[in-house]
Amino acid sequence: MEKKKGSEIFFGWWTVLASGLLCLWGFGYYSYGISALFKPIASDLGFNRANTSIAAGIGRFEGGFEALFAGWITDRFGPKWIVFCGILVASISLSCMYFINSYWSFLVVWGVLFGTGINVALAIPLDTAITNWFVKKRGVALSIKWMFSGISGVIILPLIAWLITMVGWRSSCIIGGLVFGVVGLPLVLFLLKSHRPEYYGLLPDGVKVEEETADQSTLINRGIEYAAEVQEMEFTLKQAMKTPAFWLLILVQAVYGLVAPAINVHCIPFLTDQGISPLTAASMMALMIGASIPARYVGGFIADRIEIGQMRKFLALAYWMQTLGMGLYMLHQTKFMIFVWFILYGFGMGVGITLNTSVRARYFGRKAFGTIQGTASLFLTPVGVAAPIYAGWVFDTTGSYISAFWLFTVLLAVSSAILPFVRPPKPPEVTG
Repeated sequence: MEKKKGSEIFFGWWTVLASGLLCLWGFGYYSYGISALFKPIASDLGFNRANTSIAAGIGRFEGGFEALFAGWITDRFGPKWIVFCGILVASISLSCMYFINSYWSFLVVWGVLFGTGINVALAIPLDTAITNWFVKKRGVALSIKWMFSGISGVIILPLIAWLITMVGWRSSCIIGGLVFGVVGLPLVLFLLKSHRPEYYGLLPDGVKVEEETADQSTLINRGIEYAAEVQEMEFTLKQAMKTPAFWLLILVQAVYGLVAPAINVHCIPFLTDQGISPLTAASMMALMIGASIPARYVGGFIADRIEIGQMRKFLALAYWMQTLGMGLYMLHQTKFMIFVWFILYGFGMGVGITLNTSVRARYFGRKAFGTIQGTASLFLTPVGVAAPIYAGWVFDTTGSYISAFWLFTVLLAVSSAILPFVRPPKPPEVTG
């Protein structure tokens, strides 16, 4: 790629757009669509709720190990081709949902294959691609990607619910798979690059290169110096793992990794248990996700404008807002309070989604971001796997989700209290 001149759009923004569109459709089906598909699949194939939840749990279980591999290979070879392969696997496996007729085929197709495709395509490689191309504007860039992910819950989730009523859950899945492949693969081919902007004669954020140079190492050093202006240092995985911040971030983010999957999977079943129609329930879940959309941008805006030492405090506030929303509903379990819960929880979730990634990127830099993020995901995996299954088991044994929701509320509160103590790490030359 030749270095762009004048007022042409910085290529990193095209990467953000492509990432957002991929997440719009992919997460629309995988993260949010499962809630609309949950009861139709369980009813058609004769599954209970705990068993149906296992498929989503398999995808998250794999995700920890795949994240470690995806992070390493992304740092080594770049994100483009691993995202391409992930989209291809996800589109084929989602289409294959049309043909499943047994519990084991459901686990393999949705849990193993579709989960693998989404984990490989839409998580660490895309975050790494954006992190590589932005430093001072990274928060906003990541927030745009996450805003598209949120819009998927507002647009794609109701669309899936409508498709299910019109053509059934099987045809809804094959439509989703075909669209993902036909649209997603060209986006990856044309709008993702394999390396940092320095490899293409550019600097992060579209900053002008003041002096022409053909020496790639010189330009890479300029990029490192540019990042240091916002106190961002580049850690290796080994250096990061020697810092308290690495482990404390894993501890507090494990709670988000516990609550969000359980809510995503069981939200519509919970609402329909209250006598709410499936389409109305999908719209109510869309309200929660919709409340998170402007908050995702707010999180990015904040991340780009505050000192590194203040980021953890704003993340704690986001977690507290989620705690408040769930806690108010638990104390007053009325249909009106469901709306209060969803709005407060959704806004806090939106800020947290962007800040979670931004904090780790700012704390540990771009050099090994994929590997560091992937290793953290490996440790976060068990809670993401267990939470939806646990919530389904609680319902199967008690006839209600309430005791599970109480546990999630308490854990969010504890995590919020820990976050202010997650201080930025010392420079790697000090920590080893």
